[in-house]
Amino acid sequence: MYAVMHDGVVTQQWHVFVTYVIYCWIVVLIGLYMNRSLPSIQMIGGFTVIAGVFISIIVCAVMPHVNDRAYASNFSVWGDWQNQTGYSSSGLVFLLGMLNGAFSVGTPDLTSHLAEEVPHPSFNIPKAILTQYIIGPITGFFYLLAILYGISDFDAVLESRYPFPLAEIYRQVAGTKAGSVGLLFLAFLPTFIASIGCLITSSRVVWTLARDRAMPFSRFFSHIDTSQHNPFRAIVLCGVFATVLGCIYVGSTTAFSAFVGSFVILSTLSYVTAILPHLFSKRRNVVPGWFWMEGVTGFIVNGIACAFILVFVVIFCFPFSLPVDAASMNYASLITGGLSLFVLAFWFVRQGTYVGPKQVVLDAHVLAKDAI
Repeated sequence: MYAVMHDGVVTQQWHVFVTYVIYCWIVVLIGLYMNRSLPSIQMIGGFTVIAGVFISIIVCAVMPHVNDRAYASNFSVWGDWQNQTGYSSSGLVFLLGMLNGAFSVGTPDLTSHLAEEVPHPSFNIPKAILTQYIIGPITGFFYLLAILYGISDFDAVLESRYPFPLAEIYRQVAGTKAGSVGLLFLAFLPTFIASIGCLITSSRVVWTLARDRAMPFSRFFSHIDTSQHNPFRAIVLCGVFATVLGCIYVGSTTAFSAFVGSFVILSTLSYVTAILPHLFSKRRNVVPGWFWMEGVTGFIVNGIACAFILVFVVIFCFPFSLPVDAASMNYASLITGGLSLFVLAFWFVRQGTYVGPKQVVLDAHVLAKDAI
């Protein structure tokens, strides 16, 4: 946003890093010391997402007309296809481009990992995931239409001096620097609040793994802070890990992109490791919940999900463009394979002391009243 208002500013990698570190540790401090306020913060975040997307759609749809600027043609929005990747197959390029949308895999992941802190999780978690996937595609579709029709110079977007291409798109749509900054702020605010949710979720995952003795230094990171009533050490660990990733960005954008890109692959593979054994056991080892798919329907849905994930894991390991060199190589497969080998080796180390999640009958007295 600062670069948008100052034409002479050329964004350097260390600028991004410093901003990222400040941003990251503000989020960490909120997660550490504002535990009781988190539900209210997330409610505000939900409101800003819905309000922000509607305001952005309206502004992007109206401002080109207000500024007497031509909208993009129907052909450029619906029919124009530019393949600048070096691949001869447009179908493969289309599938590779689905990587951006695939980051939405984090949506159900974040929600499901908060099951231990949500009332009636077996009922509310599936509803929350369904709501996300209903609202997201609808608002996303109209938002994309608004910004695509508002782009007047596509080449300028590709060659933008801003590290965030949306800044150039908003500059063209709004017609003014101030308007662009305002729209960027509408994107920044819910993103900031969502980052808090990501930190809380990841710290709970770390704490759960530590509690079950499934990670190094388990006793230390399974500690619950009695004053803040949260996994304080796990939150700090997540902040440190995020900072280290930022350091990688300064050293090599290629390595950083590999870590970021591997998120989709690792997340989707984690679903396969749950769904595939479920299929092999003929779906007998999971207690049916509120939204259980009975009969052949469940087998078909689970089978399609596994096939879809396995195919796209391979596709997302392809290089983003041709020809390939050391700087443009997609190292997501290396990250995924290396981490998988580490986890496998660590399992052999800890298999004797690992304490996994316990299966509890749904009407057991040890469960809280709102646990089902």
